[in-house]
Amino acid sequence: MSVESTTGPLTTESGAPVADNQNSETAGIGGPGLIQDQLLIEKLAHFNRERIPERIVHARGAGAYGTFTVTADVTKYTRAKFLSEVGKQTETFLRFSTVAGNLGAADAVRDPRGFALKFYTEEGNYDLVGNNTPVFFIKDAIKFPDFIHTQKRDPYTGSQEADNVWDFWGLSPESTHQVTWLFGDRGIPASYRHMDGFGSHTFQWNNEAGEVFWVKYHFKTDQGIKCLTTEEAEVLAGKDPDSHQRDLREAIERGEFPSWTVGVQIMPAAEAAHYRFNPFDLTKVWPHADYPVIEIGKLELNRNPQNIFAEVEQSIFSPHHFVPGIGPSPDKMLQGRLFAYGDAHRYRVGINADHLPVNRPHATEARSHGRDGALYDGRHGGQKNYEPNSFGGPAETGRALWQPVTVSGATGELAAASHAEDDDFVQAGNLYRLMSEDEKDRLINNLAGFISKVSRDDIAQRAIENFRKADADYGKRLEVAVQALRG
Repeated sequence: MSVESTTGPLTTESGAPVADNQNSETAGIGGPGLIQDQLLIEKLAHFNRERIPERIVHARGAGAYGTFTVTADVTKYTRAKFLSEVGKQTETFLRFSTVAGNLGAADAVRDPRGFALKFYTEEGNYDLVGNNTPVFFIKDAIKFPDFIHTQKRDPYTGSQEADNVWDFWGLSPESTHQVTWLFGDRGIPASYRHMDGFGSHTFQWNNEAGEVFWVKYHFKTDQGIKCLTTEEAEVLAGKDPDSHQRDLREAIERGEFPSWTVGVQIMPAAEAAHYRFNPFDLTKVWPHADYPVIEIGKLELNRNPQNIFAEVEQSIFSPHHFVPGIGPSPDKMLQGRLFAYGDAHRYRVGINADHLPVNRPHATEARSHGRDGALYDGRHGGQKNYEPNSFGGPAETGRALWQPVTVSGATGELAAASHAEDDDFVQAGNLYRLMSEDEKDRLINNLAGFISKVSRDDIAQRAIENFRKADADYGKRLEVAVQALRG
């Protein structure tokens, strides 16, 4: 078997040369992604099909059912019915997960945690697919397969390699903020109950008058933040690989229902273009001083699934599952996920995965013209399977779920428009300076322990330089710690 040449230009799978592997195509600067972007679609579709049958990412997870209760009037911001009145309750299903580990991996590891929430609303299911961090490593979905490849097993050694991880992070300076989160104290939650959740992306809310607002979701744990040190996690992962799943299940069995206070940051649409940071950049937060978190509800988990495979492993979450009054933003990571998640589920679970009990709407009925395929249960009988028809079948409403976004300019592989304070390092430096001396010590030790494992000095030095650009003290202390370990 011959090995493909690594010389020459990067190409698509069909051999066409790639002009830009850093920026996906958009409709003008800052506009939404385009399905004509062959490279983006090819990379994401190929990535979704690389493993079978477990999830490529977020394979290791646990879940529970619960309720979301509205605690504040937000009707001036959104027309979503499940948010229409104080006291209104909606059934939910929440799946927690690690990102990089496989299905048999341990829970107590240093890794972001998925926080995927399904609202079974009367207007259909609304999926909010987030993490336990407000930011992410990259800002464009075209880089997602590359990033995850560095976190997974090396094709030659079969293990995760520090060289791959730090080579990519060092060459992707926008990752500095999220890496600082990951290697800080919150990088290993003590349990799923004792961590916050975030929608992470920016989303659109629109009200009855058609006014548009950009929002970010926050889920503040009512149990308090509890985390594990690297040493504590190593012991727990060895003794009880199922620690987090067990903790969640047993807490609910005891009647100690975990809960989160739900809030949103709200930005009027007109302010986005001139905000000091790009509000659609997933590697950045909106400082609370600019847009405070407004409480809107309470999330409680109060019922365990009865069959893990049927209800947790076969559960699907897609960020394109919106309801009237809520929609996407031009966030380039979100734009890619709108395609990738649904595509992954159609491949992994099946074309009719939405028909499974954990995934289908509870308060309403799905009425589509989709038929046949694996898992199809014949629910439509002999009804017509096309639209328009004159036999009384379901028809379009004529009203979009979200408001359109104005775009301009030529199509192409374009980076987002630059804002006044856009920088890959400023928010990472701010986060570092917020830490206590003890927190900084643990952060430095965690980072140095991993960076010291790389085989090449240039990779280690490039990684250190990114942290130095975030904060001079940050970089200096890290360099000293890495040198001490590398000898």
